[in-house]
Amino acid sequence: MEYRVLGRTGIKVSSYCLGTGNFGAWGNTNVEECIQIVDESLAKGINFIDTADVYSAGGSEEILGKALKGRREEVVLTSKVGLPMGKGLNQSGNSRFWIRREVENSLRRLQTDYIDLYQLHRPDPSTDIEETLSVLTELVQEGKIRYFGSSTFQAWQIVEAHMVSETRNLGRLSSEQPPYSILNRSIELDVLEATRKYGMGVLVWSPLSGGLLSGKYSKGQATPEDSRAHRFQGNYLGSIVDPAREENRVKFEIISLLQEVAKEAGLSLPHMAMAFTQAHPSVTSTIIGPRTIAHLQDTLNNVDARLSSDILDAIDKIVAPGKTLDDMERGWAPDWLAASQRRRA
Repeated sequence: MEYRVLGRTGIKVSSYCLGTGNFGAWGNTNVEECIQIVDESLAKGINFIDTADVYSAGGSEEILGKALKGRREEVVLTSKVGLPMGKGLNQSGNSRFWIRREVENSLRRLQTDYIDLYQLHRPDPSTDIEETLSVLTELVQEGKIRYFGSSTFQAWQIVEAHMVSETRNLGRLSSEQPPYSILNRSIELDVLEATRKYGMGVLVWSPLSGGLLSGKYSKGQATPEDSRAHRFQGNYLGSIVDPAREENRVKFEIISLLQEVAKEAGLSLPHMAMAFTQAHPSVTSTIIGPRTIAHLQDTLNNVDARLSSDILDAIDKIVAPGKTLDDMERGWAPDWLAASQRRRA
């Protein structure tokens, strides 16, 4: 396992991060098996674990709290805040009101006194960034979190946050967690350059493009019963990998070309896809989200795989740098794209 420094924090983290979005009702309800996934990850050298309050409505954090009991100090633990945790008007967002309340809930579920990296799950246009940075700075001073970061922010939002930190003498974003895969390279346009300029660590999610690069789905074939597309039919998590979507039919044509490149590289398609994300110099760690022990073991079989310049050039010819084939994979639709904000009254 390779270890890299998280931005300018000085913390050394594994180049693969265990994502726990599949722990609980969203994926695997077998608590003991989830704990085994944590055990195996630590045994393989992973020291970086990512979760969020919203995953399985807090269930992921609760399982992780049990799994890390007695060995909390062995890992760099991250969680996230901001997505809705209930139907209440103020049970989401990046306000002082909600962050103050929800960090305590996450600490309780995780059975820990502190979170190493606390991330804003999405931008919140309704909250002034100064208010958000102010409360996060206070939480660092109080020892409840060590560092804080963002997730799925646009480049200008990263720049704005750093400018506010500098002018208001507040803590700064230490990391960004964006989606990134061979099929979704939009962050190469500006986000990764912004993170480089400000010395931020980068944890990328969805390296298998929601599962399309796993090899599990085929054009014109029914989705497997154990697949995400089958389990989450009708919502975002299912639609993004639904073979019937026009955008995905186009992606299947691209995937067939990528499979030939993977064969040339001597790798399976998913292993090549994971290695691709590791190749960018701005990426600190790639988040993997196994639902079973078998998924984890297969993913970790080739953690040391590295792609040659020839293979990376071949990928660039199929999906150009900075290109995204499906806007849904960007992870967040800005409020200002709504019709009401694009048209004069």
